[in-house]
Amino acid sequence: MKQNEITGLTKTFEESAYQEDGVEYWLARDLQRLLEYEQWRNFLKVIEKAKESCKNSKQEVKYHFADISKKVKLGSGSKREIEDIMLTRYACYLIAQNGDPRKEIIAFAQSYFALQTRKQELIEERMHLIERLAAREKLIETETELSKNIYERGVDYQGFARIRSKGDSALFGGNNTLTMKKKLGIPKSRPIADFLPTITIKAKDLASEITNFNTKKDDLQGETQITDEHVKNNTEVRKLLAKSDIKPEELPPEEDIKKLQRRVKSTDLKMLEGGNKNN
Repeated sequence: MKQNEITGLTKTFEESAYQEDGVEYWLARDLQRLLEYEQWRNFLKVIEKAKESCKNSKQEVKYHFADISKKVKLGSGSKREIEDIMLTRYACYLIAQNGDPRKEIIAFAQSYFALQTRKQELIEERMHLIERLAAREKLIETETELSKNIYERGVDYQGFARIRSKGDSALFGGNNTLTMKKKLGIPKSRPIADFLPTITIKAKDLASEITNFNTKKDDLQGETQITDEHVKNNTEVRKLLAKSDIKPEELPPEEDIKKLQRRVKSTDLKMLEGGNKNN
């Protein structure tokens, strides 16, 4: 997401907030539109999950989610009463947390409602963190699906590890997984993707997605066929990166994704606790 887009969304979310007796709140119907949910009934499902999260965090649900009703004008000129919900910043944050972080507007909302200071540069920084976390989660899903798919085609766990390592070798210019771990100072027991920058994580995910798709489409069988397919896809993804002068093996490692997750959660909690005291 570009800086001007973040600026525009920040302004939109600011203007959607209400103030009453010094209390800041949002309306669920407005938030539904902001988070790009077309159907109210679908958005209510997200709200129910958010309420459950609120309950699990030992917060008073009624304080953060207040049911109200209001009248809206219909096309005929008549008015109809509809349900709505007044939401605190914390409630909005929980709703965003139950959305898909790979969706940019959801990632933005998570950052916006978590950061009590509302400073754009902090929102932008945190969105970069969320983007990397989301990319890593997506790669885990893709590789899990690929592992299950090829297991059904005669490849065991060790075979999957070899396929993935040879794919890494193609992506990293001849450096296999173990070599890259040594190069980047990554412990042998940890997944290399936990220390890669977002662009490389997404590159690995794209290659794995194509391998998974073609393995099913072409009914590939056995380790040799699937290895050839995975190496080919990683090679093509590397060529794509090269067009932008990106060499994955030359990019420095980034912060351990597990430490990043703990830091984001800790920061959110501190900011949200501060926000609750001010509400």
